[in-house]
Amino acid sequence: MPPINLQAPILIVEDDHNTAALIATYLQREGFITQTIHDGAEALAVARQQPPGFVILDVMLPQLDGWEICRELRKLSDVPILMLTAREEEIDRVLGLSLGADDYVVKPFSPRELVERVKAILRRTTRQAKTESLFIHGDLILDTEKRRVTLADQAVELTSVEYKLLQALMSAPGKAFSRDDLLSHIYAGGESVVDRVVDVHIGHLRQKLSDDPAESRFIQTVRGFGYRFADEENG
Repeated sequence: MPPINLQAPILIVEDDHNTAALIATYLQREGFITQTIHDGAEALAVARQQPPGFVILDVMLPQLDGWEICRELRKLSDVPILMLTAREEEIDRVLGLSLGADDYVVKPFSPRELVERVKAILRRTTRQAKTESLFIHGDLILDTEKRRVTLADQAVELTSVEYKLLQALMSAPGKAFSRDDLLSHIYAGGESVVDRVVDVHIGHLRQKLSDDPAESRFIQTVRGFGYRFADEENG
């Protein structure tokens, strides 16, 4: 996947013109460049032609909804995505985050808080770019410079969230991470997210790594707490 261009505009995809204008105004006050689109299909076409540096994405949109746009954007890049919706049911939060969104804000919201969440996600993205570049455990290799994961010399295709989880775990083999620890690593802003989101992503990650939970080579469950990556002693 191409790297995130942090100098590119923030793409605001929101069909309510007043809400979109309000978000753009607050972001521009903080020095961000913004681009606003009110239609889902058009937004996806623009993102394919001119990759944005960040996406603020409403769920309820004409033509294509936010879920589908998020899914398609994740095929193109790891661009940070913050989703906006008037729906606050738990299943909606789980769905948005499981599709690879970095954050989830329920309407009505404070524009100032939204801007701070954008900043928090960008700070985390910048920090991740500066971390150690290569993690190796047996025939599993995570290369942060190439943003590539291989297992037995075969590429493993991961979602953005799966990649972040694996990087967090591999960065400290043997360390037990609580679900809250892992949530804070993959989602910025201290938002309330149900911890079973982590379990869903871990399950997908294990499948892609052919990692049997009963006899794990890589990701081990710490009962009643969270997960850890196997070290030489435990693996």
